Amino acid sequence: MEQMIVKAGHQLKGRVQVDGAKNAVLPILAATLLASEGQSLIKNAPLFSDVYLMTKLLNYLNANSEIDEDHNEITVDASGKVTTDAPFEYVSKMRASVVVMGPLLARFGHVKVAMPGGCAIGARPIDLHIKGFEALGATVTTTSGYVEAKADKLVGTDIFLDFPSVGATQNILMAATLAEGTTTIENVAREPEIVDLANFLNKMGAKIQGAGTDIIKVKGVDKLTGVEHMVIPDRIEAGTFMVAAAVVGGDVIIEDAISEHNQPLISKLKEMGVQVEERPEAVRIVSDGKLKAVNVKTMPYPGFPTDMQAQFTIAQIMAEGSSVMEETVFENRFMHLEEMRRMNANFNISGDTATITGPSQLQGASVQATDLRAAAALIISGLVADGITRVSKLEYLDRGYHHFDKKLRQLGAKVGRREAGNLSNEDLSEWLDSI
Repeated sequence: MEQMIVKAGHQLKGRVQVDGAKNAVLPILAATLLASEGQSLIKNAPLFSDVYLMTKLLNYLNANSEIDEDHNEITVDASGKVTTDAPFEYVSKMRASVVVMGPLLARFGHVKVAMPGGCAIGARPIDLHIKGFEALGATVTTTSGYVEAKADKLVGTDIFLDFPSVGATQNILMAATLAEGTTTIENVAREPEIVDLANFLNKMGAKIQGAGTDIIKVKGVDKLTGVEHMVIPDRIEAGTFMVAAAVVGGDVIIEDAISEHNQPLISKLKEMGVQVEERPEAVRIVSDGKLKAVNVKTMPYPGFPTDMQAQFTIAQIMAEGSSVMEETVFENRFMHLEEMRRMNANFNISGDTATITGPSQLQGASVQATDLRAAAALIISGLVADGITRVSKLEYLDRGYHHFDKKLRQLGAKVGRREAGNLSNEDLSEWLDSI
């Protein structure tokens, strides 16, 4: 079993480049299913494990997809005889694959997808997706662990989401592109990834207005065609490096980071005493590692992102004073903190709120990632903990970070990935010094 081996002692300095956005590329790949003509070329595609899984699903559906690893590009040709059944084998491994429902229903009038269920950080029901499809005129049934939707023709209507769900917004938006008439969707998700999806769809020939606001209007069209598109940079990866630089200390330029997409995080980092320089195509973080305590509450965009909660709690753990982190999006997203007890972190959890007293004198330990963002958070912890930290269950990390250890090493961090086995901490320390 591979582990990430980490030790402290070195400030982070230099430049690091972020990949394309995971939360943008997955729905965009699903949207390629809407193209009855032409081939789509997706540029700046991140090479995460979830992306490989999505392309496997597209190939299973007979939408021919190929990844060019040398150029970070993916081509998809869905103009042939695409099937409309997505089996449990794929959906169970990656919950985001449920967004193939909207495109398949819109184009073929039928889709059958395995129920995705919940995940480690909490339940993620798809009831809002289903309500949206039904409002557009589809008949939806759930039997034997599958959701099946049918419609002779989707018809535009007015839809109000009870919660600004990202997945529901994406699915309903894609379904509405080929619906007859106009669809108005209110209380939608406003994330930059929603805007990127809408931009891709409009290139394909869709008529979408309002993406990035809480009301999206879609005028249905007869067909969509394949196009070329550049995926936006990943704001969560950029934010992860911002936090790492703030916690460890140093001077780091995060290339391709769009500061506008990370304003809640940037605001909190400044409140902690971190210098943040916002450039047109980069963000520079300068920190001495001495942080002030702050309180944070996660919220749907444009609030503080839940996907940055785990990483930011490490900054709170290392900050002087008492901090509060309130998680309002997912009910099980403090599991990484329970792992942090092994590292001597000082905190208390009550319901959806963690009260953190710092700075903790973190000690290196063996810990397990509990989800994607927790994996990154635990690695950052190791960069400021005494001794050696071993982080396992790296399959979570691989779902949203590509070459995370290599990027940290180019900034001067002592971190590496290997089969640790029964090696002593002394042996691992010497190995880290040699790579």
